[in-house]
Amino acid sequence: MAGKEIYHKMKDKVKDAFSSSGPETGKGKTKLSGRRVKHGYHLVKGKSNHPMEDYLVAEYRQVGEHDLGLFAIFDGHLGHTVPDFLRAHLFDNILSEPEFLSDTKNAIRKAYLLTDEKILEKAAELGRGGSTAVTAILISSNDSVKLVVANIGDSRAVISKNGKAEQLSVDHEPSMERQIIEEKGGFVSNLPGDVPRVDGQLAVARAFGDRSLKKHLSFEPHVAEEVIDESSDFLILASDGLWKVMTNQEAVDEIKDIRDAQAAAKHLTEQAVNRKSKDDISCVVVNFHC
Repeated sequence: MAGKEIYHKMKDKVKDAFSSSGPETGKGKTKLSGRRVKHGYHLVKGKSNHPMEDYLVAEYRQVGEHDLGLFAIFDGHLGHTVPDFLRAHLFDNILSEPEFLSDTKNAIRKAYLLTDEKILEKAAELGRGGSTAVTAILISSNDSVKLVVANIGDSRAVISKNGKAEQLSVDHEPSMERQIIEEKGGFVSNLPGDVPRVDGQLAVARAFGDRSLKKHLSFEPHVAEEVIDESSDFLILASDGLWKVMTNQEAVDEIKDIRDAQAAAKHLTEQAVNRKSKDDISCVVVNFHC
């Protein structure tokens, strides 16, 4: 059966689906291939004068015979409309790709491209801003669970395996992609400000939206696959408001003894605030040892 047919015939099993416009904290649970999975999330608005620009997704669905866990962080800039659009549409676009189950990584790449094109088409409605994204999809198959993580920008995914932090995403920093940006006719500068920025404006080299900078930006996601096994403890997704003040291993160590995923996500955001993070902070924790 084609992917779109599967998607349209799927039985929704949504347990939880929240964004920054909803509750600031929450949790949910399910079983994937007999493995109990629990998640929790927490969001904290930063000290800026603009409205909250972090959005997230945490939900479960069924596509064909496969149970899915869908999790994401979207960190907007110059407005909240683009991350809100991503919250509403990105996973639907991914699951609608005909090869979602047969070639998940390629389906995600195609869906990211399609979604960015839609955002640019709606620039008059959505505005000139943009958003980073990190998405994580848990896919049950027979007796196994596969995790597929994709990202553009600096929202990050970190998995704990036997207590050791492993980063599954890539921070797309302008300094790392200077040559690509310059080949496209752009430039990287630390002025104004104190961090490298594309054309002196944007502190990430890849993003959804940002129509005025698009010719110098990439929208190609980094995609990684991971098998969830007995060594897999938990997954952390968070915006850069957390990672600016905490290393991957520090984040893992902070919550390694907290069994409740919601309490773990809240603890991480509170620790980031205690460490003087001024940015919006959003965090999802998915626990595999329940």
